[in-house]
Amino acid sequence: MRGLCVYTRNSDEGRKQNYENQRRRTHSCKALLNEDCNRVARRKVDETSHGPKDRVEPDEVDAAASAEAALPAWVSALEARHLADLRISEVTRALRALSSAYVERRHTGTDATDRKVRATLDSAGKRAAFALFYAPLHFIAVARAVVALGARPRLRQGDGGQSRVLDLGCGTGAAGAAWALASRSSSITGIDRHRWTIDESRWTYAHFGLRGRARIGDITRLPPARTGDAIVAAYVLNELPDPTRRRLEDRLLAAADHGARVLVVEPISRAITPWWNDTALRVVEHGGRADEWRIAIDLPPLLKTFDHAAGLDHRELTFRTLFI
Repeated sequence: MRGLCVYTRNSDEGRKQNYENQRRRTHSCKALLNEDCNRVARRKVDETSHGPKDRVEPDEVDAAASAEAALPAWVSALEARHLADLRISEVTRALRALSSAYVERRHTGTDATDRKVRATLDSAGKRAAFALFYAPLHFIAVARAVVALGARPRLRQGDGGQSRVLDLGCGTGAAGAAWALASRSSSITGIDRHRWTIDESRWTYAHFGLRGRARIGDITRLPPARTGDAIVAAYVLNELPDPTRRRLEDRLLAAADHGARVLVVEPISRAITPWWNDTALRVVEHGGRADEWRIAIDLPPLLKTFDHAAGLDHRELTFRTLFI
């Protein structure tokens, strides 16, 4: 992985300047999981935080490798599920439409609410494109970040080693499934506002053999958090109006204060996340961290076909994370 930028907590006097200075720097990092899967390239955070460790434990490596090893079979199952009634050319056109909408948002900085995010899923072709192309990319991003950040949930004594993942704005269930598989969590709950995503998430959990459920709901109304919880909000905050996003941020930080692990994933573009610096600073003040990722990836054949046909180039996966 190249270009992993890490922001760590500092003294109050130099905190803001340190954050701005580090935001502009890029650090060279090795691949997250190399052949021997022993070490993770990282910049170590201070002792009060819980960022990447000096060494990835063997069982964590096994879990992460297992998560990514499951990707080809999942993509094949997605192909059978979504291409039964659609041609690849139809899905490719829909993928171009989704990509164009994102590029327009990125260059104009238009708020997602004005762009009517619901239109992302307004046709069978777009739903198939989202499930077949973007969901696997989200899966890879979360799986890699979880193992690199040492994001296994902190469990309480006497809880039987049980942990649960809460996936906010779950989409097809990819992000929550990736964290559950990479951390061997025992259960998962997905929350979204779209009926189609709920059905798709349930299918995803069943495919991976996860004990999970998905429901329609308000992602800002979090259930009470506890030690052992893992909460992921992947590519969600950028879709929310500012007041709703700030309310969710408050509740995510409160959940972290109660012992939950919280991971936020967003696109690398700052045009659609103009709030990023302020939110990242809040996370850092709580002892968390903000990172930028550039990961070389080798897409499964079907995703390569879509990538090329849609005029995209995903030899490298880029995204941002907040973790506490």
